[in-house]
Amino acid sequence: MPSYVVLYRFTEQGLKNIKDTVKRAAEVRKANEDRGFAVKGLYWTQGHYDLVAILDAPDEESMVAGLFNVAEAGNVHSETLRAYTADEMEAILQKA
Repeated sequence: MPSYVVLYRFTEQGLKNIKDTVKRAAEVRKANEDRGFAVKGLYWTQGHYDLVAILDAPDEESMVAGLFNVAEAGNVHSETLRAYTADEMEAILQKA
C-alpha cells in the first residue's frame, strides 16, 4: 500500500471547535480504517502545521477520496506528501 504524510492546518471553523479536535480525529481515523487505511500515527504539532498524519492507503484513488471527506468537514486544510520506503526508492532509482 502506498504511504503518505499529511500535514494539516486548522481552518477558522476548526479553531472555533478546537475542543472537539481529538474526538473528530478519532471519528476520521475509524472511518479511514473501515475503508482499508492503516493509520500509523496522528500527532498534534507546534509550528507551521497543527496536525501530522502518517498512513498507508489502499491506492491513490482511496487516498484522494479520504482527503475529500476530511476537506468537506471544513475543519482543516491539508498538504499531502507521498512517502517512499528505502526499498521503494531503490526500485525507482533502478528506472532512472
